[in-house]
Amino acid sequence: MTSLHVEPSGRARKPLARRRALLGAVVPVALAAGLLGGCASSSSDEPAATGTQTAAAWPSGVTPSATPTDQFTRDADGAVTGITYPGADGETALDLLLGVDPTAKVKGTGKNAFVVGIGGRTADDAKHEFWSLEVDGKQAQVGAGTLKTKDGETITWTLATY
Repeated sequence: MTSLHVEPSGRARKPLARRRALLGAVVPVALAAGLLGGCASSSSDEPAATGTQTAAAWPSGVTPSATPTDQFTRDADGAVTGITYPGADGETALDLLLGVDPTAKVKGTGKNAFVVGIGGRTADDAKHEFWSLEVDGKQAQVGAGTLKTKDGETITWTLATY
């Protein structure tokens, strides 16, 4: 019996290279904006955010100006409650999420992908938690694996309850 081996097409590789280039250019700006916004509303008695990811967790060729955890929002105890990142023409919200948080947990693939963990925090079914996806402040109408983003959009994941 013969087996068939299929190589990934060049087309499949181009979005990854483009994503890396876009993230390398956009992430430092988004991080700076997020840090400036966060500084304006934080008080000195809040605990400092700490992270376990290092720059080595980023895709090859992407050199962030800070660690990926700077994009996370956290509660008073330092637990991750969300993440925000810029959209990129033609890239899915899921692909971009995995680019900024390679440790994100996903059940299923493609159109059936369901994000269950971000920043090391898994949504707790017992607490009726889930990761909610928004684009420019509006609830997404399709899943992260289907949602094609655009340059200039703001993609936000928030730990929510039902």
